[in-house]
Amino acid sequence: MRDTIYRGGSYRALTEKDVENIHETSIKVLSEVGFEISYPPALELLQKHGATIDYDKNRVFLKREIVSRYIKQAPAEFTFYGLEEGKEIVLGGKRVHFGTGGKALYVLDQNRKRRPAVLKDIGDFGRLSDELEHVDFFIIPTHPHDVNINDIDLNEFYQALCSTGKPVMGGVFSKEGLQKVLEMAALIAGGMEELRRRPFVGFITAITSPLKMEDDRAEILFETAKHGLPLVISTAPIAGATSPVTLAGTLALQNAEALVGVVLSQLVNPGTPVFYSAVPCTMDMRSGSFLMGSIESGLMNAAITQMAHYYRLPCYVTVGVADSKIPDAQAAHETATTCMLAALAGGNFIHQAFGFLDGALTISYGQFVIDNDIVGSCLRTLKGIETNAETLAFDVIKDVGPGGNFLAQKHTVEHMRTESYTPRVRQHLDYESWFSAGAKDTWEKAEEIVVEILSKPPRQFIPGEIDEKIRSLYPELVDPDR
Repeated sequence: MRDTIYRGGSYRALTEKDVENIHETSIKVLSEVGFEISYPPALELLQKHGATIDYDKNRVFLKREIVSRYIKQAPAEFTFYGLEEGKEIVLGGKRVHFGTGGKALYVLDQNRKRRPAVLKDIGDFGRLSDELEHVDFFIIPTHPHDVNINDIDLNEFYQALCSTGKPVMGGVFSKEGLQKVLEMAALIAGGMEELRRRPFVGFITAITSPLKMEDDRAEILFETAKHGLPLVISTAPIAGATSPVTLAGTLALQNAEALVGVVLSQLVNPGTPVFYSAVPCTMDMRSGSFLMGSIESGLMNAAITQMAHYYRLPCYVTVGVADSKIPDAQAAHETATTCMLAALAGGNFIHQAFGFLDGALTISYGQFVIDNDIVGSCLRTLKGIETNAETLAFDVIKDVGPGGNFLAQKHTVEHMRTESYTPRVRQHLDYESWFSAGAKDTWEKAEEIVVEILSKPPRQFIPGEIDEKIRSLYPELVDPDR
């Protein structure tokens, strides 16, 4: 576990009255509008626990009492472990953690070429994530085009677990794929009970806005919850398209959908570590494009964080995605502003914060490193300014006196590495020295760091004998270097 625990909560996009209004509107949506689900085990379970169901429309209506009862059964916090000791993160309250997300279809590689993502990218981004100090968890960030669709789930999780000791999460395409990943993870953990006790993998499923859950996504929810592993049931409303154009309307709809996910998980298995989950964005009404880097998206994620705090649930929020196509000034300001809002609000599991461009269709190696610096600045902001006798430094000021210099003081040496944050990619040289060194821009410097990290020998996170057993049991595993 990292030495410094970062906490947010100082920024509030909503007043207490706003939060209550959103909650009440969401309860009206669930009780009067309802949501659609046709998965038979879900309908049976919901009816058993008091929901009203219109079977002609597969429409489920939830009363306030049902929602309140099952939200309270979800844990207010839980620990998500990694394969490496000390990489666990505690999620809940106002603790702030940043990580990756997915799934990008394209990669902007070290040659600045946009190409389809392949399996090797998962391992390489995993290694970057393991090395970069501000990445706390690894959500599988790409969709590999070189793997058969029936084998993707197992291959993705295997590459992720091979490349990082930090907590791993991802979506899955099928129940069969999920079961294989669970078998593999249990083998690594030393059994399913041990995996439940110290979970190092989690899974993502989804509700389709507005107010619908497909059978295959419900099946993933049920299977994950049965095993009591970390679970995201994301909702992704697009303001003006799949949700009201007003931010408040989108928040009310999204909140209703997020509560459905929490309730279902607790009906299946009370105490399942579930996130209050959201991926809201806005729509450019002129072009029809959805915008993940808009400031309104950042505002909604800050508001969503408040709603999660209101329900005492760990939150999964989505910021740091740029709509720009390359690592440029637009990418930097979109990433920085949305990440800062989520951090100051106290987002727990802030995902998609590393490398994403083009509305998350593309992931960039260089942007990944640049975003590590941006996240570092957000965390330094949360750290704030410590004031005590040592940091106020009266004795040092007295010793130096008027007209003196603090450069050679012991106090300066003792604090200079901890008081100021030093990004990896920052330009420190004066103009002439920078020009003589090749006049490299931030993107170039970031790519050099990528090459440096990926040139190191890979670390081994799965014990050798277990790795051999996994490879023998699953011949569908693909060699990414083939």
